[in-house]
Amino acid sequence: MALCETRPQAKVEAVEALNDNLPLLSEIEVVRLPVPGRPERPELVPPRALIQRNISTPAGRAALLHAIAHIEFNAINLALDAIYRFGDMPLAYYRDWLQVAKEEALHFTLLCRELARYGHTYGDFPAHNGLWDMALRTDHDVMARMALVPRILEARGLDVTPGIRAKLAQSGDASACEVLDVILRDEIGHVRIGNRWYRHCCAQRGLDPIATFVQLLRDTATPSFRGPLNRDARRDAGFTDEELLLIESLND
Repeated sequence: MALCETRPQAKVEAVEALNDNLPLLSEIEVVRLPVPGRPERPELVPPRALIQRNISTPAGRAALLHAIAHIEFNAINLALDAIYRFGDMPLAYYRDWLQVAKEEALHFTLLCRELARYGHTYGDFPAHNGLWDMALRTDHDVMARMALVPRILEARGLDVTPGIRAKLAQSGDASACEVLDVILRDEIGHVRIGNRWYRHCCAQRGLDPIATFVQLLRDTATPSFRGPLNRDARRDAGFTDEELLLIESLND
């Protein structure tokens, strides 16, 4: 199974080989995965233990690209887990998340190529496990997963990517900027998919999306964040102005 594959290149190839013949997933036994398929490296450390490097140096840019590659590798597992874990969803749901998995695999591949320009490979720098931690907190309910992973954690990428791109452009790394342009374009679509299926779950259960979102935030240890929202990108991804105001209230 692609989700359990530990070798990065083999995982990418397994994802590329998947097709839309997904309904049989509902017939397999779903188990909890405290550790998804991932290699022994990078070393996983608490976020505060990560070394902040100067992006104006080649080593700093390599560390930054590695951090983004790690996010994209985790995002492959998250998309695959969204397919594997939650049965009895419409077929369109599984097709949506298969598309996400394939695009995340492409992003990871592109970032690994950028790392190679700096003489590095995935695993050379330490990383943290925040995305998968939230996957574990939401593995009991597809509505919680859709609410808190794509709409909170992954959507944060929409906010920070333009600033990262600007710094890379200032450092003269046009190639990395092109990769970030691809990632931002695709991630808007991924967050839109999360919004679509979160609202589907709310409608199916007769729940108000805003009130339910607030309750889910209260019930789950959702990390706070600093900085402005990329309102244009988030609106394109399906957020309403009311939701944007609510999310802004989460800022430290």
